[in-house]
Amino acid sequence: MAAAISAAAPVSAGSVTASPLAGHWSLDVGTLPMPPQMRPKRVDLQFRAVADGKWKTHVEIVDQADKTLYSDSTLSLDGTPGQASGTYWVDTCAAKMPAPNVLVMQFAYQGAPTSTRVYSLSEDGKALTETEAYFKKDGTPAMRTAVFTRVPGTS
Repeated sequence: MAAAISAAAPVSAGSVTASPLAGHWSLDVGTLPMPPQMRPKRVDLQFRAVADGKWKTHVEIVDQADKTLYSDSTLSLDGTPGQASGTYWVDTCAAKMPAPNVLVMQFAYQGAPTSTRVYSLSEDGKALTETEAYFKKDGTPAMRTAVFTRVPGTS
């Protein structure tokens, strides 16, 4: 799969509608590398192509106390920063889609970088792996991997 990704041409703004990443995804919370009591109850992620070759992302997180956090953004896929709205700790983000099955997003909150996330689609199109790169409070780099599954009936 790595060879296929590296050989793929970047996605142009006009071909974003063909991305197999579009659809509704639900996190398998059991894949999170943290104790069960620290995990969110539910995380949903929705991607879709919109007008002018832009990419819309909606994230909804339900925590252990049943509080819902969300984030929405509509971005060009050329790395140009754009605004995010919602209650999750992100207010600026940028995105690129180097291949139809790979999305790279970078997030910031109140002027400070928070994380970079790479979403890659399995060959069968049923699993979406999110690799998050971030820095711990002490400045140490860290990574976390989580797996989303496609919600039936979406594409």
